[in-house]
Parts: sequence; C-alpha cells; structure tokens
Amino acid sequence: MRIGVIISSNDAETSWNAFRYANFCLGQKDEVKVFLTGKGVEYQKISNEKFNTVEQAEKFLKFEGKILACGTCIKSRDQEGTEMCPVNTMKDMYEIVKESDKVVTF
Repeated sequence: MRIGVIISSNDAETSWNAFRYANFCLGQKDEVKVFLTGKGVEYQKISNEKFNTVEQAEKFLKFEGKILACGTCIKSRDQEGTEMCPVNTMKDMYEIVKESDKVVTF
C-alpha cells in the first residue's frame, strides 16, 4: 500500500507520533512519503529527549522512507532546506495525495 503522511504541527509529541506511525508502516512493507507543511517543517527544532523527532526521522530515512517539505514554509521561517527537510512544492504534496492509497494528517 502507498501511504502519505502530512505533518503540519510543531508539537513535539504529535510529530514524534507521526514519524513513529510512518516507521511502523514501512515495517509493514508499505511505501511511505511524509510531507511537512506549515509548522511541521520545524520538527528538527522541537525534538527533545522525550519526543525525539529527529531520531524517528533518521530511522524513517534509513529504511527508505521519503521526506518532502513545503519550500515556502521553510523559507518563511528563515530555514534552509536539508536532507531531513528538503525544499519541495505544493505540486509534490498534490502528487503524494494523488498517488497514495491512504493519507493521514497530523
């Protein structure tokens, strides 16, 4: 199954759970893409010991998950694109929604 996960929250626990879910899906042999939009592009800054979003994202990438992020949202926060938060467009989010069998938002 193809699963799209959209993260628009900068709440550490919410982002952590979104990546945990994405990792679980990869473990079920699903194809998973995460799109970060709005406050979701801040997940690296909000990572903490209890809700380590960066650790979950690293695990996700290691096991062939794909992370995409809204370039406008990144730029509006004076951030730079990175491997863990790459600059993409709304067209990429559209493609994830269009191609996915299921889409989950956090």
